[in-house]
Amino acid sequence: MTEEAGTVLDVRGLRLDFAGPGGEAVRVLHGIDLHIRAGETLALVGESGSGKSAASLAVMRLHDPRTARLAGEVRLVMDGTAQDLLALSPRAMRRVRGHRAAMIFQEPMTSLNPVQRVGWQIAESLTLHRGLRGVALEDAVREALREVGIPDPERRARAYPHELSGGMRQRVLIALALACDPSLLIADEPTTALDVTVQAQVLALLGRIQRARGMAVLFITHSLAVVAEIATRVAVMYAGRIVEEAPTAELFSRPRHPYTLALLRSLPEHAVAEGGRRRLRAIRGAPVDPRAPPPGCAFHPRCDWAVPPCGEAMPSLAAIDTARAARCFRSADL
Repeated sequence: MTEEAGTVLDVRGLRLDFAGPGGEAVRVLHGIDLHIRAGETLALVGESGSGKSAASLAVMRLHDPRTARLAGEVRLVMDGTAQDLLALSPRAMRRVRGHRAAMIFQEPMTSLNPVQRVGWQIAESLTLHRGLRGVALEDAVREALREVGIPDPERRARAYPHELSGGMRQRVLIALALACDPSLLIADEPTTALDVTVQAQVLALLGRIQRARGMAVLFITHSLAVVAEIATRVAVMYAGRIVEEAPTAELFSRPRHPYTLALLRSLPEHAVAEGGRRRLRAIRGAPVDPRAPPPGCAFHPRCDWAVPPCGEAMPSLAAIDTARAARCFRSADL
């Protein structure tokens, strides 16, 4: 199987099942396909429960294998050769995490070890993956903290997570993820817990480092404002499936799936006047329960564009042009 030129991550047919309380399998990812090239940021968006974080954890094989079953292919290019991460042994996968592929989690206070100094946590990764020790290790830790804009890195390296602000902790997480120079960075809602000013600083920092290193970035978010600022391309998820994929500017200018259109219309700038007030356009209904999905297109019970076939068959993710695809029978009408 050949990889598209410049591709760092190529996910094909990724499926994820969880064991239900009665032992039955509950499918939460239904054959996800996506690819990311070097220097590119792919934003994976959707409301809570759409499967964004489940997909990112599946790529890194961080789900508990006792309760989760993965299938498909997750091909990561390492040293010029694509390897299927799902086929690696647990020991081989541990050598990939933090080295070839790294992840920034959304809540630094629960992601960092509260009883270890932050410098030690970065040093542990550098020792494991790069074999650094002694003075070289101390220098690398300071450089990792300095690169993410942490002042006085020698002193900050001796701090515990609770002694740092939320923004500083997030920068430490970024330093930890980038310390071993991964080719793929997965950022799962990395700015959710931050105020707007710090969020802008963190996004600018990630963008600067990505451009300098040429990393591929998978950015998980529910914020369309963040997507507009940082993403090269966007994949929209609903009920465990990608329902639309497009370059960022084209997706915002003309969405081709009703769910994407509904997400964009729910933004404050599209609020409607009602009774002397402006009201946000909420998406009616509730997200899908993966234990009891509706027949046909999962979005059709909430869709203003639904026609009879939508409740009978699941549309395929069909190409609109060379850069766009949508999973909708009426994408041409939008």
